[in-house]
Amino acid sequence: MNRVVVGLDIGGTKLIVASADMQGHILKRERASTPRGLLEGLALIDEMIEQVREGAEIAGIGAAAGGPLDWRTGVISPLHQPEWREVALKERMERIYRCSFHVDVDANLAALAEYHHHARERPARLLYLTISTGMGGGLVENGLISRGMNGGHPEVGHQSVHYRLAEGRTVACPCGSNGCLEALVSGNGIRRLYRKPPEELSPPEWEEVAWNLGQGLRNLAVICLPDEIVIGGGVAFGARETLLAPAIEVMRDHLKIVPHPKVSASELGEHNVLAGAILLALSEG
Repeated sequence: MNRVVVGLDIGGTKLIVASADMQGHILKRERASTPRGLLEGLALIDEMIEQVREGAEIAGIGAAAGGPLDWRTGVISPLHQPEWREVALKERMERIYRCSFHVDVDANLAALAEYHHHARERPARLLYLTISTGMGGGLVENGLISRGMNGGHPEVGHQSVHYRLAEGRTVACPCGSNGCLEALVSGNGIRRLYRKPPEELSPPEWEEVAWNLGQGLRNLAVICLPDEIVIGGGVAFGARETLLAPAIEVMRDHLKIVPHPKVSASELGEHNVLAGAILLALSEG
């Protein structure tokens, strides 16, 4: 019987499930909207797995989900899926599919995929940032995901920055703190601050967003000392050079004491999370 691995991208609005051969080449992929309810969501994941496996034996499953989650126990409570709380996903999936199952934060797995995408010259330290509905990131060092205290996921979007906003506005983040980068540059943050979606921002408003992102890039360059920062996510791809070029310039203008990292847009795009989930399945399968 043929053996495959399965990758899951469990997002707040979309589910993507794919099978891949033992070399990581995707064989079949399915995409659907994420149901609000937990039971409906799990049933749909099972249905999509059966569609992509096409009767093959599953050697391992890797999954990406929003945090918070415990990557060791496989218990997830994704912030943007209110009905998914304390879900013992690893226990459930290993019981049903009788193979190894591992899950990690989506930004971590995107960072892992971006690292492996540099096939010829892999940077020693690669920091991936996603600027989308929210904002997050993952750091890969010499091929391994860098973790924080007790194995926790560093929340790069919740750093405080020296921000710039017209009319003296202040920034309150849903996390409960003030001045978080996510509240300044993410899709939800932009909607709260400017009362419009990112695609409707004026040039002066984009200048503010780029300034604020640049300050965050500066902080991360000083503290993490990455060789390269790769940026992805819907807001970043929608704005492209309107956001990234001036943000990089702000970073460089304010970065005085450490080397400047290379900063680039993701070449994998929205596929990096799924690619990272498949890498996780292969490494553990």
